[in-house]
Amino acid sequence: MKLEELRGSTVAVTGAGRSGAGASLLLEYLGAKVILSDNKKIDINQIPCQSGSVTPVPFATAEEAVPDEASLVVTSPGVPRDAPALLRAQRLGIPVWSEIELAFQAAKAPAAAVTGTNGKTTTTLLLAAMLQREGMHAAACGNVSADDVRLTLSEAALGSIEGKVDVLAAEISSFQLEWVQQFAPEVAVLTNITPDHMNRYRDFEDYAATKARLFAAQSADQWALFCYDDAAARRVGKNGCTAKRLWYSADDFPPEPGPAAWLEQGELTVRLQGAETARLLSATRLSPALTGRHSIQNALAASAAALILGASQSSVVHTLQYFAGVAHRMEWVCDAAGRSFYNNSMCTNPAAAVSSLLGMSQPAITILGGAEKGLDFAPLTPVLQQKAPAVVLIGQAAPALQSVLQEGGYTAIHRAETLEEAVRTAFSLSQPGHAVLLCPACASFDMFADFEERGKEFRRISRQIEREQA
Repeated sequence: MKLEELRGSTVAVTGAGRSGAGASLLLEYLGAKVILSDNKKIDINQIPCQSGSVTPVPFATAEEAVPDEASLVVTSPGVPRDAPALLRAQRLGIPVWSEIELAFQAAKAPAAAVTGTNGKTTTTLLLAAMLQREGMHAAACGNVSADDVRLTLSEAALGSIEGKVDVLAAEISSFQLEWVQQFAPEVAVLTNITPDHMNRYRDFEDYAATKARLFAAQSADQWALFCYDDAAARRVGKNGCTAKRLWYSADDFPPEPGPAAWLEQGELTVRLQGAETARLLSATRLSPALTGRHSIQNALAASAAALILGASQSSVVHTLQYFAGVAHRMEWVCDAAGRSFYNNSMCTNPAAAVSSLLGMSQPAITILGGAEKGLDFAPLTPVLQQKAPAVVLIGQAAPALQSVLQEGGYTAIHRAETLEEAVRTAFSLSQPGHAVLLCPACASFDMFADFEERGKEFRRISRQIEREQA
């Protein structure tokens, strides 16, 4: 279906969360009649549409969600591929688009897209900040969610139509890539691929193949950036990449002779095709929010993408030096009685937890646990033995975590029923010079609405302890 055919047609939007609401807003602007469905109650106050062309259908059956007259289905990332409404659409031969496909086709500005298991948000916000420093109206959007940064790709696309957005700097999840067709960002970045969401995908190969869809429709004049240090990302980059390929690596040599970003004698360095090599700054001068090898990788990816999109070297360097960090991602909260409290609620898989712990410069009493996603916790054991004098386990995954850690020989394990009990237990186990670190390695949905709510609660409890200790 072509975008211009949407005016006057009926479009079914499945899922009434942020993505569904954003898609409905854009479709309304494009003149479509929208059926917005969900399997639960719909909060009409969260749907920013005004003309009456959006019909909310809560607790929808497949037939209500996708009526016979629908000419297109736009699906939200939270809706699984085998949902009855999507299976019905396929049986009826109705095209299914991801929300990001709709947004991409409607946008009047170029998109830079970042996917990967870990590092997506930091890289996306770094890139947006670099472009904004250059004076561009760059919108951080897509899957990115860090307190007040919650713009869907559809909302950003509408902003570009209205002349308010020059570049869409988009964080893209695997869920969003499941139904793309022509989605082809000017610059596409793959940070890494480690096991995650194994409760949604058949296996790791299925998950990795979905990530690779980010690059499938790119043309030869666009750019694809891959982290050479990650084996799975390297495989994607070497398998039929049509776009101009740039490897980036935190090692002290360029991965290949062509376009690359790497550390040259400790300095972040970028070499674009047909351009001089840009020596940016020493890794020791990066913002305190960018610590650890993974942060150098993120900084290199964002820097290369920003330079490709026209940012100056000075704008890139300034951002790398003064980047404030990302809410809920290794976010310093407060100090109390000689202990530092860090909110890493965005850490929802073991690989992210390992990277975060390796970046700690002080012993960390670590709070782990939450909703299970079918992931292997074994890689946590050696890094906890190195970095964590004790752990406090919470949530649905606590029994499995305890079993795995004990099997690996880690025994300094404590349990808590609530996050407040966990934070206070961690504080009681700590000593001056230690950190209290929320680093769940699990999703939040067993105890909280999302990772942001979990992080905000950790902040509240930590600051209450700070007041008590003053």
